[in-house]
Amino acid sequence: MKLKSHIHNIIKDAFVKADIKYEPVMVSEASKPEFGDYQFNGAMALSKKLKKNPREIAQNILDALDCTGMLAKAEIAGPGFINLWLNPLWLAKESQIALQDVRLGIKKRDNPIKVVVDYSGPNMAKEMHVGHLRSTIIGDTLANLLSFLGDEVIRQNHIGDWGTQFGMLIAYLEMKDEDGSVSLKDLEQFYKDAKAEFDANEEFADKAREYVVKIQSGDKHCLQLWQKFIDISLGHCQEVYDKLDVNLRPDDVRAESFYNDALPKVIEALDAKGMLVQSNGAQCVFLEEEETPVIVQKGDGGYLYATTDLAALRYRVEVLGARRISYVVDARQREHFKQIFMVAKEAGFVSKNVKLEHIAFGTMMDKEGKPFKTRDGGTVKLIDLLDEAVVKASETIKNKEDYSKEEIDALAKIIGIGAVKYADLSINRESNYIFSWDKMLSFEGNTSLYMQYAYARIRSLFRRHGGSIKGEIVIGDTLEHRLVVMLLRFEDVLERAAEDASPHLITTYLYELVTLFMRFYEQNPILKDGVEKEVKMSRLLIADLTAKTIKQGLRLLGIKVVEKL
Repeated sequence: MKLKSHIHNIIKDAFVKADIKYEPVMVSEASKPEFGDYQFNGAMALSKKLKKNPREIAQNILDALDCTGMLAKAEIAGPGFINLWLNPLWLAKESQIALQDVRLGIKKRDNPIKVVVDYSGPNMAKEMHVGHLRSTIIGDTLANLLSFLGDEVIRQNHIGDWGTQFGMLIAYLEMKDEDGSVSLKDLEQFYKDAKAEFDANEEFADKAREYVVKIQSGDKHCLQLWQKFIDISLGHCQEVYDKLDVNLRPDDVRAESFYNDALPKVIEALDAKGMLVQSNGAQCVFLEEEETPVIVQKGDGGYLYATTDLAALRYRVEVLGARRISYVVDARQREHFKQIFMVAKEAGFVSKNVKLEHIAFGTMMDKEGKPFKTRDGGTVKLIDLLDEAVVKASETIKNKEDYSKEEIDALAKIIGIGAVKYADLSINRESNYIFSWDKMLSFEGNTSLYMQYAYARIRSLFRRHGGSIKGEIVIGDTLEHRLVVMLLRFEDVLERAAEDASPHLITTYLYELVTLFMRFYEQNPILKDGVEKEVKMSRLLIADLTAKTIKQGLRLLGIKVVEKL
């Protein structure tokens, strides 16, 4: 249910009846219950254009408003605001419809588009570390959300698998793995050992450089070793993705090597457009108002990340047919993507109707406000962090109920992984955030565990009720009115979160919803003796819609729910 769109249409109709030239309608959710459910605050902006008193304009609009269906009443407040109250009968009917729909009344878009979401991007030379967490879960949530709303989402995991370091790595792999038994469980140590050999052994270094050339020229033996290394590396990544419960699969990988044959064509196309300028032997693109050029080919003929990114953009637009391309990459790459997007548009690789966006995000920090590290200052491996989350979740819940060990293990996986993901997604993605086990595994505040507890409480309510839930939703008081309005705002929240690529809007909504439901649960008895059957059924239905909304919201964030807690 797009509540705000319905309000917009009612105001627009009133504009026509009041003979006011249509302007963008300024409607927002009311800040307090006494101000209604929504508020029109555009009369003051119109007063300058119409040269009328804003309250007079507001009165003209008010006189033309249709308050026979969706709206129950409207009142002028302050210098020209119009406070709007939704009709309880209309709300009850719409919430009943949402409850009976598997999608909670949320329709798929009439005009879906193809969207490429580029996220995670692990380094093939090392194990995934905490620095890959934010890209992975923010990107996965965005992909989940856009797909749910009806867009055709193409997940792309852009990995670096083509460069100087891989000559060194495959040479070391060959040297250490003649019988094919190496598992590369510690990829980071493997890289360090290879680098140490490279620095200490000139013969090995020469062989590594030779292997780089052989890889790029298609040497069969070197490509076999290279492929083995990539397969083992990606196997480790997939283990992390499965543990993290994100929807990235091997088929989603589009490595740098995939675009290798397209790189010369990028240079040719830029040259044909007259965009290339030679500077110190390198081929560069100079952009207006940009101090540094974009280097697309080195003096020795080699290509750079910029060249590969341009080739990827062409592929995503021309072959995949994307109309929106979202790069979920940390904020330090802001200038890089700004320049790449400018070059792509100037070169005609991307048309004006394609939306290019860098979904930037901040850094995970420790309690002292420094980048998150191990106690000895090393990089925290992502898989170790996730394993620790499960252990800590187990410690948090083991005394809550009389669980068996199997039940605790199953719950701990859902709660621990969900806590890590929710804590990250609840922060405005562009902000840095402080990593805190105590906060993320708290039953209070805007945490995954608070959401899980609310959902489990509702499920417990149904188990205690025992019977079927039949009847109609009847809004009996202001608190129930506010809760149902909040439930019907879900689609508006999802649309805005998708447009702005801001998962924290979903977590903020869920927190406000659950907080409101807890008040409803405490103040409006449901199963208590003496509650009339019709009232009991109505409140059970409202609780059911709340549970389904929580579950759907968490599902979009990539978090499972637990039935009891």
